[in-house]
Amino acid sequence: MTTPIMSRAEAAELVKAARIRRGVSWSAIAEELGTPLVWTTAALLGQHPMTAEQAGRVCRMLDLEEAVAESLRTRPARGTDEALMSDPTVYRFVEALSVYAPALKELVHEEFGDGIMSAINFRVDLARRPAPEGDRVVVTFDGKFLDNKW
Repeated sequence: MTTPIMSRAEAAELVKAARIRRGVSWSAIAEELGTPLVWTTAALLGQHPMTAEQAGRVCRMLDLEEAVAESLRTRPARGTDEALMSDPTVYRFVEALSVYAPALKELVHEEFGDGIMSAINFRVDLARRPAPEGDRVVVTFDGKFLDNKW
């Protein structure tokens, strides 16, 4: 009898639980894999497929079964669960883009011409910047410019 492949959401929950129980940081996993921190975290939360080698290494590191590794290798349905959109941290990112995306669009067009920033040929990074009034969250989007060609 063939059993279904574990859902990416279930695999993500198992990864999160194992990571917490073993005291392993997201950055330690990324370092072990030699992959970018934000990409690694997103992949383990179900947003990117991992190679067999990457999925296997993570599962060995976290003592997770092969069914989790199998799920981490599948192609995801990208996007966000509607329930997650009400989380205050997620909502603030949505709010920031809602406010600033139209201005960023205008500035991209002024600087680069008619086109878009790729979200496929893309990097994102997160850093902490100390500041006297409280530490700052620095998020960097780094996407290839794709011009519209007619």
